[in-house]
Amino acid sequence: MNTWVAYAFISMFFAGFTSVIAKKGLVNISGDLGLTIRTCFVFVFVLVFAWFVVPHKEWALLKTPNWLWLGASAVTTTLSWIFYYKAIKMGDVSTVALIDKGSVVVAVLLAFLVLHEAVTVPKMIGATLIAAGLFVIARGQG
Repeated sequence: MNTWVAYAFISMFFAGFTSVIAKKGLVNISGDLGLTIRTCFVFVFVLVFAWFVVPHKEWALLKTPNWLWLGASAVTTTLSWIFYYKAIKMGDVSTVALIDKGSVVVAVLLAFLVLHEAVTVPKMIGATLIAAGLFVIARGQG
């Protein structure tokens, strides 16, 4: 197995915990406050991580396009998190997390359009199955 595949599965594992733990932390507070507190912790943890893991000389490699694209990614992450926390506060984490995974379909499409990544048959089948699953979930909520 490629290292990046292992990292992706580890990410998936922790992401699954994240939603359930967050829902427990939202008891008696708004999703907005919960998101704010969580993000403060994430900020500190990532800074500590970067201090120990990112070689200091690598910071000099940053160019304007890096800042712009990563800044745009931060905007979309923020918007995703705002609406995700509103959704898990009001709904079932298991349903919200499933719908959120529809982002895979968006990522496959954008990776093709923006990054010119290949859309293989396995990717198309996987994205189609995810889209079908979203349809089943949406119909079940009506």
